[in-house]
This record gives sequence, structure tokens and C-alpha cells, in this order.
Amino acid sequence: MDFTLSDTAQRYRSKLVSFLVDTVLPAESVYRQQLADLDDLHGHPAIIEDLKSEARRLGLWNLFLPHKTKWTDGLANLDYAPLAELSGMSFLAPEAMNCSAPDTGNMEILSAYGTSEQQEKWLVPLLEGEIRSCFAMTEPEVASSDATNIQCSIVRDGNDYVINGRKWWVSGAASSRCKVAIVMGKTDPNQSGYKQQSMVIVPMDAVGLSVVRSLSVFGYQDREGHCELVFNNVRVPKENLLGEEGSGFEIAQSRLGPGRIHHCMRSLGAAERALDLMCKRAEGRETFGKLLSEQGVVQNWIAESRIEIDQARLLTLNAAYLMDTVGNKGARIEISEIKVVAPNVALRVIDRAIQTHGGAGVSDDFPLAMMWAHQRTLRLADGPDEVHMMTIARRELGRHRQAGLFYHGDGSRL
Repeated sequence: MDFTLSDTAQRYRSKLVSFLVDTVLPAESVYRQQLADLDDLHGHPAIIEDLKSEARRLGLWNLFLPHKTKWTDGLANLDYAPLAELSGMSFLAPEAMNCSAPDTGNMEILSAYGTSEQQEKWLVPLLEGEIRSCFAMTEPEVASSDATNIQCSIVRDGNDYVINGRKWWVSGAASSRCKVAIVMGKTDPNQSGYKQQSMVIVPMDAVGLSVVRSLSVFGYQDREGHCELVFNNVRVPKENLLGEEGSGFEIAQSRLGPGRIHHCMRSLGAAERALDLMCKRAEGRETFGKLLSEQGVVQNWIAESRIEIDQARLLTLNAAYLMDTVGNKGARIEISEIKVVAPNVALRVIDRAIQTHGGAGVSDDFPLAMMWAHQRTLRLADGPDEVHMMTIARRELGRHRQAGLFYHGDGSRL
């Protein structure tokens, strides 16, 4: 198993490092000022389009795509991992490179399951960065970590599907640039649990679709929003069905696998930035006659952070390697492992950085508080920790049972 960067990944990495240092990180303050001047929490600062233009010029566009296109050579997961990690160092970088959720997952769905007409209408403008999209799966009235609980109905009526239901935590839906939603709901409650759901494409301007509110995350309002949507007899043509009726769960799983590991890669980037900020603060503050960096407890925080980040990176690279060699389904346990580990590591590192900064760490003068809030949500997004732990435990228990390592109380083997 060789995690050495390929020539392709190294070439992209060199360009991305320069792009981050020279362009993206300096743009963060400009972004905040422009957003404040817009007087709209969900506005679109002009600096974003400037960053997108520069990323396209550099060839840092749609890097998440695994197949060769006019924008990229087609990167393996192992090649994309270090690039996604770098992009996690700035909240602006993923969107600048057209590699931000939920668009990436939706583009993957449309690429794999969309008809040529669906791809022409929705996939192409998404790939070009002309529009944004959202993914409506989670519901406020049920425990959505179990997708079989979903209650939103998608009922065939002649040449249309009629959608009724309520969704929330629909990321991206507050943006005026969000033009389309992929919605998961039940088309046939009488089918077996994992064959009841389907997915349909719903334009955001569809009659009967309303954005109720954008939910805050630990008091923060993200620019793209995390919205609650109501579907009241929303009609879309039957041609808006993705895949086949009853394939919604299968499509969701194919979407969530790559998305989960992309989140993990970016989490490591956030952790690296937090560690860098911790070290800078420790070298620039003095307490009780010594620099913070000379205090044993702070040195322990720094060392623990480096160890944990490096461990999590190796686990992420292993999952990426398996995705490339045995496929997303074959790597699902390893993806679950890193989905639990990466956000928790990032949270611990960010927490230590906050502690090192003192009161400044919980202010908006530094990005740490916002970073912590975002990473904490990832312990819930794309499946909570507990669901992934259950998946891992079941696999492990199955292996032991198959090997005959468990015994009945009377000493006989299971």
C-alpha cells in the first residue's frame, strides 16, 4: 500500500497550495466585508466569482470527479484526498473550486443516474458553476438516521409525481443561486423497507414548494442556509424521476459514500489550520514568565494534535485507497471508521486551539469558533456517529462469529 502522491496529484497540489496562500486565505476578510455590505445573510459576495474564475484558470475545477472531463484528468480518491484536505483549510476554497457539498453529491447522482435530458438541464450548469443545488432527505418529524422512517410522499398521478411533506437541514436552499433540489420520499409504502423510497428532481421555483426558514448552527447562519422546506402538492413531470421507482435508498447510499470521505478530508484540513493557529498563539503569548509554547500542558496539546491528525490522515488514505481498489461498497466499513474519527479529531484539535487562545478563541476575531460549530455538525451529517459505530460493530461481530471465536455458555462454539 503506497500513499505517495502520484505525479498528477502532486501537480494539482502545488497549484492548490499557491492558490490558497496567495488568493483564497487573503480573500476571507474581503468576503466577510462584502457579505456585511450586502446586508443579506444569504447574499453572494462578488469575491466568490473572482475566486471561481481564478480556480478555473488554474485548472483547479471539479477536482472531485473521478472520470476525465474537460476540467480535470479524473482523479482517484487517493489523489483527491490531499487536495480536499487542503481545501478544508478555508471555508471559501471548496466553493471556489466547485467542489463543495451538496453540489458534489448531486452532480455524482446526476452523472450516475440522470437521463441525458436531466444531465443537460441540471448537471451541465452545476459543473459549470452557474447554479447551486440542494439535497432534501432529512425530516423534522422522524429520526432520519433510519431512512426507512421518511414520510414525505411522492405519488404518481398520470404523467406527474405529486410531492407532499416537510424537510429540514436542506443545506444550500437559502441561496438565490440554488435552482434545483433532489428530493427523497416514499413512492410505495407497501414495498419492503428499502424499496419504498424514490428520488425526484424538483426545481426550486416549483408551485407549492416554500422555504420556511434557515436554521442556525450553534447561533451561526451559514450563507447558503440550512433550510426547512414544505412541499404542498408540488407537481413535477414523471421524467424528473431519478433512476427507477424504489431505487431512492440505493441512490442515497451511492451519494453518501464519497460525500462522507470528502467531509473527512476537509476536516483534516480544518484541524491542520487549527493546529497552526495554536502554535502561532503559543509562540506569541506569555504567562507566568514563560511563553505558552514553553508550558508543558500546551506542548502536550500540540503533540497530541499532531499525533491524532496524522493517525486520522492514514485512516482516511486507507479508505480512499480501498474505494479506488474495491469500490465504495467494498470500502463502506472503512468509510464509516473515518467518518467517526475525522470530525472528532478535528473537534479535539480545534478545542485545544480555542483554549490556547483564551477568550479570543470563542470570538469571531478568529475562525476557531465557527470551525468548531461546523465540525460538530459533521458528527450528525451523513449519518450520526452511532449509526456508523453500529455498522462497524456488526461487521466485527460477524467476522468473529464466522471464525468461530464466540462460544455458548456451555463452552460449545457458536
